[in-house]
Amino acid sequence: MRCQDLYQFGQKLVRRRPLEPTEDSESPTAPLNILKLVAFGVASTLGAGVYILVGEVAMFIAGPAIIISFLVAALSSVLSGLCYAEFGTQVSWTGSAYLYSYITMGELWAFITAWNLILSYVIGTGSVARAWSVAFDSLIGNHIFQALEGTFSPYMPYYLAKYPDFVALSLVLLLTGVLVLGARESVLVGKISTGINLLVLSFIIISGFIKGDLHNWELTEQDYTLNTSESGDISSLGPLGSGGFVPFDYDGILHGAALCFYSFVGFDDIVTKGEEAPNPHRSIPISIVTTVFICFLAYFGVSATLTLMVPYYQIQPDSPFPQAFLHVGWGPARYIVAVGILCFLLYRLQSSLFPVPQVIQEMAEDGLLFRGLARTHARTKTPIMATVSSGILAGIMALLFEFSNLVDLMSIGHLLVYSLVAFFVLVLR
Repeated sequence: MRCQDLYQFGQKLVRRRPLEPTEDSESPTAPLNILKLVAFGVASTLGAGVYILVGEVAMFIAGPAIIISFLVAALSSVLSGLCYAEFGTQVSWTGSAYLYSYITMGELWAFITAWNLILSYVIGTGSVARAWSVAFDSLIGNHIFQALEGTFSPYMPYYLAKYPDFVALSLVLLLTGVLVLGARESVLVGKISTGINLLVLSFIIISGFIKGDLHNWELTEQDYTLNTSESGDISSLGPLGSGGFVPFDYDGILHGAALCFYSFVGFDDIVTKGEEAPNPHRSIPISIVTTVFICFLAYFGVSATLTLMVPYYQIQPDSPFPQAFLHVGWGPARYIVAVGILCFLLYRLQSSLFPVPQVIQEMAEDGLLFRGLARTHARTKTPIMATVSSGILAGIMALLFEFSNLVDLMSIGHLLVYSLVAFFVLVLR
């Protein structure tokens, strides 16, 4: 009897969904061409990494060679994206890695994959909220940082942030409340936000190449000593390394690539639009590769601009671009850039929290989580418990952890999910 129970339990763990489309998943129209898919992918991928992460990686990890780090991360993203594309085109309806793992490996791997997705999305929401808070605080003169650090820093454990970020927590909880009330992701708001983002990026890149200095890619110890004597405060400068274009050797490039991978997270959203594409076997792979290439060009441009405008050891990691314009004497431009960054990060925060309740609801409907999490409000059709629980968890992450720690956690989570998808492709073949 016990052996039979164990056998039945094992059968449940490897139980799979059939690889068949449902009737309501078939779409009679195909409104999304390659151009629209690429636009959707770029809007989903460009985020906090282009504005906040660039400064930290350039200052402490890779120096001007950050552009090579982005290239390595882009190549890795393309390979992961092609695995997603192959899987997505073989499944005849919209889905995520959770659905793909359920089809190929069974409930146990679906459970593991779904929790990776949930934690990655939640941590991603927390990181964007933290980035928005840091950018806003920098715009108003770091008054929030000074007040909170002086009050809470002596009581915070070393593995948490220097101070609890109540601004980021409030922002996440406010957004959660909006979602509970039935707000939906607006296509028009997304287009406006993406347009603002592209304008800000274009302004940064063009201005940077105008005011940039190639000597900042050839810095020596003599330049570092001169800057130290001019500033009078060596603690405000980052490490010099060995100077030049690759100051932290090839280890720094690879370390930077691991962090820069965070900036490419989001390209896999294209696969969820596969059933709306006219020829997904062709349009999905092309759209993913094109999206990663466009994002790489954007990251290449802003990272090259930043390291040309400012010596890498003088970059302000919390607010690299507004401070860079201040460094080259374009003070008023930093406010334009800062406001544009805040507007775009606010939209990214909204879009990063949307998928979490959906994954939780799917798991609850499949019986892998408590059934109560799948309940929806009768009027708004919103999974209230799933939305509230994910919002509270994201708020706690934004409150207690540094942006860099959240980036590390999110990169690990997505790398694991992408590795699982690549393995599932082999199984499906």
